[in-house]
Amino acid sequence: MREISFDTETTGLNPRDGDRLVEIGGVELINHVPTGNAYHVYINPERDMPEGAFRVHGLSAEFLSDKPLFAQIADEFLEFVGDGTLVIHNAAFDMGFINVELERVGRRKIPNSQVIDTLEIARRKHPSGPNSLDALCSRYGIDNSRRVKHGALLDAEILAEVYLELIGGRQRALGLVPEEEVSSSSNAVMEPGELGNFNATRRPAPLPPFLSETEYEAHKAFIEGMGDDAIWAKYGG
Repeated sequence: MREISFDTETTGLNPRDGDRLVEIGGVELINHVPTGNAYHVYINPERDMPEGAFRVHGLSAEFLSDKPLFAQIADEFLEFVGDGTLVIHNAAFDMGFINVELERVGRRKIPNSQVIDTLEIARRKHPSGPNSLDALCSRYGIDNSRRVKHGALLDAEILAEVYLELIGGRQRALGLVPEEEVSSSSNAVMEPGELGNFNATRRPAPLPPFLSETEYEAHKAFIEGMGDDAIWAKYGG
């Protein structure tokens, strides 16, 4: 399962009123495990930078003036996304900008079915809030000290950690096995006393027995004295 923890920075709040994207950041997850593969680009918005937006992300019009236009990176962006699921905090905001930009350059929009909104997950899990990214970092003990200003790639990295906490991914799989293996083992029906197949690695040499031969024989005789219906008989070796 391929997901992309994703964030953007913009010149303002409304893409229909002339606000534009200025930064995109995405971090790839496979089966909820970060792969180290990421996408990051600054974008020339072809307009000025409002003071309010600059205070949020610190990206000036001068800094962005020699960066590529969205039309120049649209195809590489869509190639990186592919059929992966975008994991976004407050997805309506980011996807509003992304799809307006894609529409402007004649590319396909990304459907809502390809998006997970972590803000919605957080609101269901923590209905009393607060559920901002910073608040969730505090709740889950995630270090966000580098987040002096908003930055798309850094926020995507932080969001990946928050997302795993929201879905219980770390506790469920500990990041060690693919999700489909976790699901198949957790959904398997086992009889009482039956051990699941966890493919444990064998020791190169077995541990020495904890019981002496005399102690083992005494225990065996004790169990036999309890009769054939004793529960211990089902586990005896």
